[in-house]
Amino acid sequence: MKILEKSAEEVGQTFGYRLSNGLLTIADEEEACKKPYWAYRFALEVKEADIKLCEEAACKNPNWAYNFALDVKGANIKLCEEAACKNPACAYSFALNIKGADIKKCEEGACKDSGYAYLFARDVKGADIKRCEETACKDPEWAYWFAKIKGANVDKCRQVAASNEYWAKRFAEEIG
Repeated sequence: MKILEKSAEEVGQTFGYRLSNGLLTIADEEEACKKPYWAYRFALEVKEADIKLCEEAACKNPNWAYNFALDVKGANIKLCEEAACKNPACAYSFALNIKGADIKKCEEGACKDSGYAYLFARDVKGADIKRCEETACKDPEWAYWFAKIKGANVDKCRQVAASNEYWAKRFAEEIG
């Protein structure tokens, strides 16, 4: 047991250990900025953190760019938005949750995926229904759901839904 205790003392704490246990200091900033998640957490947890440096590292990943804008005081919304909008889910969330989001930019990112195009049109004030419809109506399931949105081209949605037996049946029964 003494040998094991002595070995543990000699090893030292890893960055991950310090991060998980709230032991980060400004001396850890360089290592924190090697990974987007670490940079995000460092900016949240270390008062003296260089927000711009951490933000640059966090914005290498759309998810952490979104979270940085959401949680870190002093975040550059436009920089985070640029990175977040490379992922449809992050673009959708950014438009919904970040004050000052550029709705058109977020819409462009969200409309790379049929499901997020539908959600964007349904949930985001100021969404361009026709633009979202173009993407959502490439998939029979999302065409069915999209038809329920005010302003949707129901005939176009019906045609796409008709390409799948299940969605065609649901469309006919529930929408008409």
